[in-house]
Amino acid sequence: MPVKIRLQRHGKKGKPFYWVVAADSRAKRDGRFLEKLGTYNPNTNPATIDLDVDGTVQWLQNGAQPTDTARTILSYKGALLKNHLAGGVKKGALTEEQAEAKFTAWLDEKAGKVAGKVDGLAKAQADAKAKALEAEKAVNEARIAANTPAAVDSEDAVAESGADSEE
Repeated sequence: MPVKIRLQRHGKKGKPFYWVVAADSRAKRDGRFLEKLGTYNPNTNPATIDLDVDGTVQWLQNGAQPTDTARTILSYKGALLKNHLAGGVKKGALTEEQAEAKFTAWLDEKAGKVAGKVDGLAKAQADAKAKALEAEKAVNEARIAANTPAAVDSEDAVAESGADSEE
């Protein structure tokens, strides 16, 4: 039975939400699956991915083939790296501790990159908000400036008419 690691679509129209599953390659896209390995939500920025890395590595070692999109997700979360390191341990090139240390260092670096992107997006959003506020203030100042001369003219007219009525 050829096993694929692939995405199963859920969610409503225009708002996709995916399960990452290990399924028989002959099953329908949204049909039966052997095991749910995680979720993928592309609607958030950055995309939210929750993945059971150890379970995924186990399926990869048993011969499951990921689809192109699933391979990208597995690579992003480090499942393919962990599988590669496990192969090195099996061959004797690394010890289990060295492989775990390399994987942990990679996870820390990846978490830093994701945090940097989140911070950059938050800063860009704050800058856009500040820019919109400045533009709104400029529009309000222009409105006030446009209405102020008319108010001054009417005050002068009232003062003049008051002077005329005294005569």
